Amino acid sequence: MQPNYRGYPQQATHHRPPATPRRGAPVPGPMMPVPLAQHAVPNPQLAQRNAPNPVDTALRRSRKPTDKNLPDGVEESVVGDGVTQYKNLRDVEKRLDAAMMRKRLDIQESVNRTVKRFRTLRIWISNTVENQPWQRESGQDSNGAHGGGRYKVKIEGKLLDDGPDAFDSDESDSEDEENKANGQNDPDAMEEDSPQKQKQAKKSSTPQRKRLSHFFKSITVELDKPSSPGVADLATINWNKPAIPAGAVSLPPSADFDSLEFSRAAEVNLNATINLVRDEDPERFKLSKELAAVLDTDEEARGSIVVGIFEYIRAMELQENEEKRAIRCDDRLKALFNRDKIFFPAIPESASAHTSPLDPIKLPYTIRVDPEYQNNPTPTIYDIRVAVEDPLRAKMISMTRAPDYPNMLRQVANLDDQVALVVQALTHSKARHAFFQSLSEDPANFVRRWTSSQKRDLEIILGEATRGGGEDGSGPEFRRGGSNSAWDTPVAAEAVRYMLAKPPGR
Repeated sequence: MQPNYRGYPQQATHHRPPATPRRGAPVPGPMMPVPLAQHAVPNPQLAQRNAPNPVDTALRRSRKPTDKNLPDGVEESVVGDGVTQYKNLRDVEKRLDAAMMRKRLDIQESVNRTVKRFRTLRIWISNTVENQPWQRESGQDSNGAHGGGRYKVKIEGKLLDDGPDAFDSDESDSEDEENKANGQNDPDAMEEDSPQKQKQAKKSSTPQRKRLSHFFKSITVELDKPSSPGVADLATINWNKPAIPAGAVSLPPSADFDSLEFSRAAEVNLNATINLVRDEDPERFKLSKELAAVLDTDEEARGSIVVGIFEYIRAMELQENEEKRAIRCDDRLKALFNRDKIFFPAIPESASAHTSPLDPIKLPYTIRVDPEYQNNPTPTIYDIRVAVEDPLRAKMISMTRAPDYPNMLRQVANLDDQVALVVQALTHSKARHAFFQSLSEDPANFVRRWTSSQKRDLEIILGEATRGGGEDGSGPEFRRGGSNSAWDTPVAAEAVRYMLAKPPGR
């Protein structure tokens, strides 16, 4: 029986047919199945095989020329003063690189110090009323005519400028209030010609200032219970700053504000206490009397506490001469650490026991609902010292993180590679020049020396060379032993050790 076969090779079912026929492959005929076009599926093994080998990359990088110094004696073969100018340029480049690196390190050190400045945050507290009994009797207009009397408290804060008139400029504060009442500071209001237009344009060019919510973690308003009835709600008002999401630069719009308002029902005057919890980075702590006596301050951050203690130790020369980590405690340090000697690694933990969170800022305020106050309302003003970042720090950070600096470094690295290639070409040219110059001065001796050197190199490559530079190992100096012989040397001992360490039969 004749075997059943076809005139073209059959393919296994588990193999994927190629999208296009290979060179030399038969063109599909009428009885041959035509493979369908399929999308290429990425093969991770193929991608890994095509990925550059890090060893080869490092080897190519190590073979790149890096020497940018001209070879000695090249100025004798160069016409002009190009070599002198290049050497002067190299000296200027070294001094410039050293100055730039020193300045960058100084800027980085200044940035890491996190120096804080203290400025004045002025807070206005005021309240308005509606639908009070005296308003209903006098027939004044009120929004809640059908309900009980209410009050509305407004807490507003503004960071004062550093100008000389910033602390006693009540007229400017009232002017800002008037501008807000007229809608001049409203970002959605229409722009109109006014005497304040130039000032507003100047303010718009300045960087965005920090708002009230930036300086505090929480704001709490506690209401005291009055002696007479007429208060419906005495619950505490709390506001807590939300956590800033990862990658966010500023607070969310709902938590970024200059004023905080709340309204409650009451028809009598109330005493309130506004508690402000500071939000600082790094956080400052309240110091005990013992620690304050050493640092000469009542509030400080943890990092500054350790630095201040070390400066005190260095100023009083309390460090041991032999064991630098050991500190002799004087009277102040004994009162602080309660021991005669302490090691420096234990100072941060021991000093942290003398720190406590700062007390919240308490602002007392009386909510007035009587007509005597409401006919001529006057806000209560408080000035608070708050810690702000040094404005120079942001500029220094922008200088160190400028996007142009990495691009400049890449351009300089490319130019250095090109210079290194030119210097390598000059070195090869210098070697060829020295070769032909020596040949022209004494051709016979030069050819003799060159032939001997080439012969010696060939013997070394083929493994036929004798020891050293052609010495005979059977000479008398190699047969003599003793302490001063050729065998009493580190090289011989190392060779014997390697010979004895070889496996037998090799």
